[in-house]
Amino acid sequence: MVVTAITEGIKVSVETNYQPEYSSPAQNHFVFTYKISIENNGDYTIKLHRRHWHIHDSNNSAREVEGEGVVGQQPILEPGEKHQYVSGCNLRSGFGKMYGTYLMEKIVDGKQFEVTIPEFSMVVPYLLN
Repeated sequence: MVVTAITEGIKVSVETNYQPEYSSPAQNHFVFTYKISIENNGDYTIKLHRRHWHIHDSNNSAREVEGEGVVGQQPILEPGEKHQYVSGCNLRSGFGKMYGTYLMEKIVDGKQFEVTIPEFSMVVPYLLN
């Protein structure tokens, strides 16, 4: 399932996958990957500067991750361009969620703005039965 949010013409879509080969449920270690697509449907060239994630586990633990760029990059997107990347998250339970924001800049005037990363769930498939 893909979730999407649009902020000031910037479309962020997320798709998640459970990674059983890297997970160890007996040790409460569950690994998920997420693929993010960032589409610039606005009128201005933008640069992604920072990310800020909120990660929640079903065992009531929560953490925040903040840093520069995404997977070591600070992509610049012209109008109509798309950037995709894959990253991962480990949880201590088979169910959790993530959401957050990107700090973007309009190259034309240096104005910075936040873009919403939609909330998405990470669920081990056998928990859905």
